[in-house]
Amino acid sequence: MEMKITFPGGEKVNAEINGRIIPTDQPVEGGGGGTAPSPYDYFLASLGTCAGIYVLSFCQQRGIATEGLLLTQRMEFGVAEDGKRKLSKVAMDISLPPGFPEKYRNAIIKTAGLCSVKKVLMDPPEFAITAQIP
Repeated sequence: MEMKITFPGGEKVNAEINGRIIPTDQPVEGGGGGTAPSPYDYFLASLGTCAGIYVLSFCQQRGIATEGLLLTQRMEFGVAEDGKRKLSKVAMDISLPPGFPEKYRNAIIKTAGLCSVKKVLMDPPEFAITAQIP
């Protein structure tokens, strides 16, 4: 799999994958135009949306209505040893729809934890960065 990262101007950086463009920008206070989420915002959103697709599929596969289904993600930050701000906890709360079967409560929590983005964080990949001059 390959992704191309392009630089359309200003503080914008785009990711191109599978024929789609994922635009990013920095917030105004960070020198950008605030026209798109920052890369870090996308990272945080990937955690919630990944868990969310598992939760949604769980309900759909069992014919459980999803009206009123909501996943709320809260991020807690601390201070790292170097004094910089650090993401220290990601908490997700699933608001189940009315009539959700009690027998599935623990199963849907477990299902949300199957998120592949979370799994990558739990067993991080190796990074290799190189640079070439044409």
